[in-house]
Amino acid sequence: MVFTTVAQFVRANINKIKGPDEFWRKRRIFRLTAHFIGRKRNCYSLAIRGAHRALQYATKGRHLKKKDMKDLWLQRVSAGSEEHGVPFPVLQKGLIRSDVLLSQKTLSELATWEPRTFKALTQLAWTKGVEDGFNRIETLGEPPKNVVTRGMLTKEVYLSDDETKK
Repeated sequence: MVFTTVAQFVRANINKIKGPDEFWRKRRIFRLTAHFIGRKRNCYSLAIRGAHRALQYATKGRHLKKKDMKDLWLQRVSAGSEEHGVPFPVLQKGLIRSDVLLSQKTLSELATWEPRTFKALTQLAWTKGVEDGFNRIETLGEPPKNVVTRGMLTKEVYLSDDETKK
């Protein structure tokens, strides 16, 4: 073991029965509890309980943070889609069927920072929903005219007269 000062060497070797590692083991716990108040900071038996509890809460907190962020992304995307008049399930199903595979985080960022891009995605999903005949899509009205999908290109309605004669 390498000691940077003589004091650390003496503290580590003061009690040969418990071994030199006791000082460093306790020091690690006391470093974790340095921000605590009262005896939980200085008394080892209380400090170790507090440190273990704090580490458990930190683990739970990391999982809850991920869950909270997913809920926030979902709320932002559904609010953005409702703003453009498309229910969230229709948006989700329409984007999947249009082979637009964006994550919830990306859709949330687009809804927040790029509203025109998000509006184009909602129009695409809406058009795909009307084309494929989703449930409850009739209540939304007519799809936007500025969106063309592959399914529309195969229909004769969208082909010009010259192409139908050939």
